[in-house]
Amino acid sequence: MSVAEAASLQVQGASSGADASSSKEDVVVKVGMVGDAQIGKTSLMVKYVEGSFDEDYIQTLGVNFMEKTVSIRNANITFSIWDLGGQKEFINMLPLVCNDAAAILFMFDLSRVGTLKSVKEWYRQARGFNKTAVAILVGTKYDIFASYTPEEQADITKQARRYAKAMKAPLIFSSASHSINVQKLFKILLSRVFDLKCNIPKIVNDGEPILEY
Repeated sequence: MSVAEAASLQVQGASSGADASSSKEDVVVKVGMVGDAQIGKTSLMVKYVEGSFDEDYIQTLGVNFMEKTVSIRNANITFSIWDLGGQKEFINMLPLVCNDAAAILFMFDLSRVGTLKSVKEWYRQARGFNKTAVAILVGTKYDIFASYTPEEQADITKQARRYAKAMKAPLIFSSASHSINVQKLFKILLSRVFDLKCNIPKIVNDGEPILEY
């Protein structure tokens, strides 16, 4: 897709489905998902691709892979999503997830601040394999975070913003179980990858499901 064509598209109008006209250009966008174990990477991926959420957590062993195609005007965009298990023994698979990725989601659990601190090392290692991918910082389990005191929410949000600024990355708080910012995350991702106009309203108030991009 040329820059001129990409610039004419608006992400807000993206619609799901792979049965679009055959005259459309087919584009594959590889997306890597990295972060500590049990933070909800797989749940977010499954929620986006299949629209479902399973409370019975199944730990990712190695790499999970799913695809979803969306249609925007003159192109069919297939998201090829690679989800890396967060255990240390799977770090040798990081190149498989990061190489050739157009975007990498650096993910942490809003209810476990230690997983945010781990992002620094995930970012360092991922950038060793891919220096050009669009980076997005994603906080998961917003539904739990929403029950915290305003002071706790403000502190966690401040820390997350500091990391996002250092990474020069959008910051998005999400919840797979409550369908919060899951679709919007991938629309913002698409806008960043192809430099498209994005009309999604930003959310910047502490305690709310942050959308800063």
